[in-house]
Amino acid sequence: MHDVQKALAGDSDLRLVSFTVDPAHDTPPVLTEYAKHFEAEPGKWFFLTGPLPEINRLDQKVFLLGDGGSALEHSTRFVLVDRNSRIRGYYASFEPNAISNLIADAKTLLKEKS
Repeated sequence: MHDVQKALAGDSDLRLVSFTVDPAHDTPPVLTEYAKHFEAEPGKWFFLTGPLPEINRLDQKVFLLGDGGSALEHSTRFVLVDRNSRIRGYYASFEPNAISNLIADAKTLLKEKS
């Protein structure tokens, strides 16, 4: 995510969001430290937490990442979402060229009018 932030640093419309999968541990102060560690740009990259049922709902019903029955786990997947809240792409960071493809697709998406 840091690489994505760095590659797209000049665009004021970009927002990066990281969701915790361990809200019992990842309190707002802990997430603030993560943000500092990864040099997250304030107002651009957000680290979010919340009640576990809501995080599970987002995972399974909104971002369509879970299989509906598995426990929530740390993910190496990225989801590209447009200005209209439509999912435009999934990227598994362990796949070759995934991050460069994400960056290229985000650049294309940022050029689109809302």
